[in-house]
Amino acid sequence: MSDLDSDLPFRGEIHLHRHRRVNHGLGVTRRPGLSRRQEHMRDLRAYLLVVPPSARFTHLTGAALLGWQLPKLPEQIPVFVAVDRNDRRPRRPGLLCSRINPSAERHRRRRHGLPIDDPLEILLRAARDLSLLDMVVLVDSARRKGDVDPARMEALLDSRRPGVVMLREAWRRSSGQSESAGESLLQQFHHVLEIPFEPQSEICDREGRVVARADLLITGTRFLHEYDGAYHRSGPQHRNDLRRERDLASTSYVRKGYVLDDLLNHPAAVMQEMDQALGRVPDLRRLRRWKRLVDNSLYSEAGRERVLNRWRRSGAIVDWSGSA
Repeated sequence: MSDLDSDLPFRGEIHLHRHRRVNHGLGVTRRPGLSRRQEHMRDLRAYLLVVPPSARFTHLTGAALLGWQLPKLPEQIPVFVAVDRNDRRPRRPGLLCSRINPSAERHRRRRHGLPIDDPLEILLRAARDLSLLDMVVLVDSARRKGDVDPARMEALLDSRRPGVVMLREAWRRSSGQSESAGESLLQQFHHVLEIPFEPQSEICDREGRVVARADLLITGTRFLHEYDGAYHRSGPQHRNDLRRERDLASTSYVRKGYVLDDLLNHPAAVMQEMDQALGRVPDLRRLRRWKRLVDNSLYSEAGRERVLNRWRRSGAIVDWSGSA
């Protein structure tokens, strides 16, 4: 057992000089030098002291434990758990409890030593709160990691449970072939602009040698559209990207890179550029549809405030920003 595993959380009086408060009457011993993720794991272990044995982490908490890509989150979000129908639901600032669907009992699992909900239940609970754009990010990542059984998903989508309508549309739009949240947004931007594409397409040079795998190959063209996240400017990745660009230069393909700021703050300019390259007349209705998607999502200030207000109402509290 590691030193971290033996560092158990506790309930009761908290001495501020040697303890860190997780929530009301719930704390851990201060341990300098731990990463933010390690501290978060300690917090989740602490919450197990105040929830019933049936509890499991779900929604965004469960998604993070499964290692899924997440949409842009507010600085402070609740801890989400699900408990058996007949068990009590503890009330703590920043802790939101929901009821477990009986049919999900047999799919319980653990990750990092913590109990988590079934992946389908995690997606369904998130779909009750999040927007379509946010949900596509989650669904893409869950599919890429192999955490979703398509047959079970189809059965769930045939039900009338809360959140199914949003999850069904996110499932329909998802390609399952996105390697980042930003790439999921780029795919959805093309969906809204009605530009067909082939995700993760292999690109070959004149000799037939595969030189790259493109995020999006625009169908019927030689245009490659890719998402350039911040990690592309890191040392090793930047060197690999430069070699890749030299290889692409030996082909007839034309690469265009886009960043999150392009999609969120300058979509009109990007749309005009894409339409011009494709020989199309820009249609402002497409631009308005994209802006509505963004405005409803966690990628906009208004969307984040909407979701935060919903979570505050669900917890019957005014402010839980001081909680874990």
